[in-house]
Amino acid sequence: MSGQAPLLSATKRERTGSRYSRRLRESGSLPAVVYGHKEEPVSIALDMHETLQLLKKGEKFFELDLDGTKEHVLLKDLSYGYLGDNILHADFARVNLDERVNVNVHLTFVGEAKGLKTAGAIMMHPVTELELNVLITNLPDHVEVDVSGMEVGDIIHASDVKLPLDTMKLESDEDAIVAQIVMKATQSDDAESEEVSSEGASPEVIGEKKADEE
Repeated sequence: MSGQAPLLSATKRERTGSRYSRRLRESGSLPAVVYGHKEEPVSIALDMHETLQLLKKGEKFFELDLDGTKEHVLLKDLSYGYLGDNILHADFARVNLDERVNVNVHLTFVGEAKGLKTAGAIMMHPVTELELNVLITNLPDHVEVDVSGMEVGDIIHASDVKLPLDTMKLESDEDAIVAQIVMKATQSDDAESEEVSSEGASPEVIGEKKADEE
C-alpha cells in the first residue's frame, strides 16, 4: 500500500516536439505532461534516472515539485519506443488527497494449490489484474490471491478476491476468472478421439470397381 507520496522534481518545458524531446532524453531527462482539474496542461521535464527508479518500484502516486510549486499527481500513461524497451514520455494527472480513482492493480497468486498435486492438473489465469476504485492515498501495489485451497475444477472469480481495504471497490467484471484448475488434455486422449473419428468412415477397398465404372 502506498504511504507518503515520493517527491518528483520537475522543470517546465518551454519548447515541445519530437526533436526537443529527443534532446531532453539524450541529456538525461524524461519529457512528460501534467493535466487535469480544469487547468491547462503543462509540459515538464523530469530526471530520467530518478523517475525510472521510482517507476521500477511500482510507484504511481507522486508529489510533484514543479519549479517550487508542489501538487499531487497520478501516473496515467507511459509511452515506449518501438522496441518497447525504453520510456519516451509520461503522462500525469493532477489529483486531490481525498479523491477516488480507478486503477488497474496486478494480482499476485500465493500458496500451493492442492489440486496441482493431481497428475495432469494445471492452473490457468485468464485475468492477471483487476480494475479497482480506491482513495488516492490507498493505492495498492498489488492484490494477493490465495490459491492454496483450490482443487481440480475450482474457480476463483473476481468477486471472490479479498481486497486489502473495505473502502476499495471492484470495477472489473465480477464473473471474470482469475484462477482455475483444469485437467490438461493428454496425448492418449487425442489419439483415442482420432481413432473414434476414423471408425465412423468406411474404408475404400483398393481394386473394387465403383458402380459408375461398371
